[in-house]
Amino acid sequence: MININWEPKKNNSKPLYKQIVDYIINEISTGNWVVGTKLPSQRQLAQDFKVNRSTIVEAFDELKSKGFIEGNSGGGTRIVNSTWSLLSSKSKLNWQNYIEGSIHKPNLHTIQMVNKLEYKKDIIRLGTGEPGPQLFPKNMMDKILNKCSNKIMSLGYLEGKGLLELRTILSEYLKIYGINVKPSSILIVSGALQALQLIALSILPLGSKILIEKPSYLKSLHIFQSMGMNMIGTKMDNRGIIPAEISKEINNKVNTLLYTIPTFHNPTGIVMTKNRRMEILDLCEKHRIPIIEDDVYRELWLDEIPPLPLKSWDKNGNVLYLGSVSKSLAPGFRIGWLIGPEPVVERLADIKMQTDYGSSSLSQLILAEWIKSGLYSEHLNNVRSKLKIQRDNALKTLNENFADIATWNIPKGGFYIWLKLNSPISMNKLFSQAAKENILINPGSIYDSLNNQNLRISYSYASLEEMKIGLEKLSHIVRSFLKI
Repeated sequence: MININWEPKKNNSKPLYKQIVDYIINEISTGNWVVGTKLPSQRQLAQDFKVNRSTIVEAFDELKSKGFIEGNSGGGTRIVNSTWSLLSSKSKLNWQNYIEGSIHKPNLHTIQMVNKLEYKKDIIRLGTGEPGPQLFPKNMMDKILNKCSNKIMSLGYLEGKGLLELRTILSEYLKIYGINVKPSSILIVSGALQALQLIALSILPLGSKILIEKPSYLKSLHIFQSMGMNMIGTKMDNRGIIPAEISKEINNKVNTLLYTIPTFHNPTGIVMTKNRRMEILDLCEKHRIPIIEDDVYRELWLDEIPPLPLKSWDKNGNVLYLGSVSKSLAPGFRIGWLIGPEPVVERLADIKMQTDYGSSSLSQLILAEWIKSGLYSEHLNNVRSKLKIQRDNALKTLNENFADIATWNIPKGGFYIWLKLNSPISMNKLFSQAAKENILINPGSIYDSLNNQNLRISYSYASLEEMKIGLEKLSHIVRSFLKI
């Protein structure tokens, strides 16, 4: 993908089109823009460079005459030479062919932009799904690190399933959620996302069908699609995924798996009721459909404790359970866990050893100390209190600025408010305009490609003041689109 962070100088004696030609040749010759890359449209470049389209046409004509680019009516304009290849008789390696022919699909363009803009200075992150700096327990972390520093004698590789001490501690800790498993049925992973990658690589054949909620966080990733599997969105109501929708997709000739976030769903915030959980579990057991239960938000309840996990009622080993401290403590730990039947855990551990030879030894040692010391439970109480204030602040600001143009849920935990605009607008245009005004949003189209009315508002990252300023600005931007 081509990134442009430059504009020609209009007070320069050199013509605008010449400045653009020089800029593009420099990007090509330094390798920033590789041979085979498709250039943005003339219209888009005119917007990026803030010039007339005729200036771009003139620049393209010169670049074509010099042999740098070629264009046709159907395939757009591509870079076909670099300065080195023009000076050499040998043809230049076309890395773009390798990139486009690879197995793993690229992120959606909007998500690529989100990932880059999150680190732009002074931007207000209204959609970021991680705990903000104000939620980081620095004093507690200091205590834990001081304790651990005296215990660390080496930091070698650990066994495939992860640090035995941590798995033993988790085995005891998870009993409070009705999950009773041996340490040997726990695999330590580098966040729940890696667990999904391992599942896609290790236990599902090509052509498998992955049932997900509609909308779903998983739709924003290409983990399963890149492995040749089909993602099927199934409808939800305010009690969670609808069992009848799952039944429609059952086909005994096709391997099928259900992925669900039943507790503080991402992005809608819905909590699946206990009765619905039992229905889903019974249906999947009857048809022998494995379930991936993504439960990373469980401990972030704000108003009432949610129902127990599906895994707590799983008597036949149908459920692969995912947990993590990325949402509750610190994403930088890159530590999560997968719980499942021992043969499955053994298989995933083998593939994990082939891919990264184990998650961070240091992070596992520190997390073991966090849970064992009791400070993790104390931290959860603190973070819930702060998150509740942040949620209430966001809801208050929404009431003041969006009451006449949108509706939204009142989440009972997790990070997200699922806001629905009363009238559909272009989410791409809204995203771009908001970014120009230093507001970063997560459009609903990330989680459901046909969704042009929803936004995922996260109250976990921005400070109270940033949330207020950001939502006020966003309201003005939305209203400007509704007038058009």
